Amino acid sequence: MIIKKKPKPNPELKKLDKLVGIWNVSGEVCGQVSYSWMEGGFFLVQYVDLEGAKGLEFIGYDEEKGVLRSHYFDDDGKVLEYTYKINETDHIVSIDMPGIKGDFNGKYSNNGNTISGNWHWKQNGEELGYKAIFTKVHLS
Repeated sequence: MIIKKKPKPNPELKKLDKLVGIWNVSGEVCGQVSYSWMEGGFFLVQYVDLEGAKGLEFIGYDEEKGVLRSHYFDDDGKVLEYTYKINETDHIVSIDMPGIKGDFNGKYSNNGNTISGNWHWKQNGEELGYKAIFTKVHLS
């Protein structure tokens, strides 16, 4: 009998631990997002409910490209791909797909329970964006 060694999640995924929990979103868009680990620890799942826009995002590690990458599924049937860069102070989410390019540049508060930033993107030639503040209200 061959015993196959179970793969382990990439250590880069640990950077996402600070997101686990429920966050209220305020600013120019309001609502709530929540993050929890999928069993196995390979994907962080985000549930989004922002002013009627709902979606589900799976964030994992792209071994080929060496980045945190996600697939976001919205309630309009779109699938979007994002790249995450997270460290002690910065929370950057970028999108670069046909017809849409942009990013969210956010900063963590000293205690890590607030992310303040701006979304800016260009979609089909139109400049769009908004300011948002994420405040952690519950740890999962």
